Amino acid sequence: MGVFFSSIQGILIIIGLIAVGYGLTHLGWFSENSTQLIAKLVTQVALPTYMISTITKDFTAEKLIKLLPDLVIPVLSMTILIFVSIILIKVLKIDPKHKGLFSSMFFNSNTVFVGLPVNMALFGEKSLPYVLVYYMANTTFFWTLGTYLIQMDGEIKGKFKLKTTLKKIFSPPLMGFIIGLILVMLHIQLPKFLMSDFEYLGNLTIPLSMIFIGISIYNAGLKNISFHKDNLAILFGRFLCAPLLMAALFLFIPATPLMRQVFIVQAAMPVMTNAPVVAKLYHADSDYAAIMVTETTLLSLIVVPIIMVLIK
Repeated sequence: MGVFFSSIQGILIIIGLIAVGYGLTHLGWFSENSTQLIAKLVTQVALPTYMISTITKDFTAEKLIKLLPDLVIPVLSMTILIFVSIILIKVLKIDPKHKGLFSSMFFNSNTVFVGLPVNMALFGEKSLPYVLVYYMANTTFFWTLGTYLIQMDGEIKGKFKLKTTLKKIFSPPLMGFIIGLILVMLHIQLPKFLMSDFEYLGNLTIPLSMIFIGISIYNAGLKNISFHKDNLAILFGRFLCAPLLMAALFLFIPATPLMRQVFIVQAAMPVMTNAPVVAKLYHADSDYAAIMVTETTLLSLIVVPIIMVLIK
């Protein structure tokens, strides 16, 4: 029961921050422009500086080298999930206009806006290296295959563009991660005043991320939540198939208890908040994507504590 209540407390921290975003949106504080501003602040300022600050402060070159082979685990998990999603599309006869979105949301999880603060709340900063490893695999899959599949749903048909894809993969958060790696590997120490600036800016990541989720939930509209076939299949993928598959992989792959716990929790995270944005850009069904972000985010508040009890 101690594990359960500990998980509940971690989730309550997140609920409180989400509630702030939801409540302030209801009061009219946030417009669509301010929502975009928060997203940019998190992804282009707070998260990159958070990566640099934390990696250079808490890790050594030896520790980082040991982490890189762990990329194989989330890559293998997501590859299997892709094939499972294709099978379900045919068996369940998923709406043809949702096929690409369905598959993308099925195998990709929200590793930053929800995954990072959840793991930090549950496990502390010691979970960060494993969170980052999963993030590297997840963001690469989303901005390559995931985005291509979403494009296939829209009026603008999917066309792979190497320059655009590389730009998305090497996003500011990933660049912050890479810069942090380089600094550690080359034993470079930045001036203290600069590291203090990075730390202050990085501390904005978790609260702003949760406020953003609250805004997104309000804008999507709780009244639009439904549980038809296409929705239920995504819930099955995010909260049952993905974590169970990850747990099954660890029956054959040796790992530390913390890595196992973090990877399973990351696998069970909600749909990526980028999915509705990409869907809108390519004229796919962005409303369906936004509703799934809302449903999976809300249900994760129930699912994560249960998972924590089971994996302890």
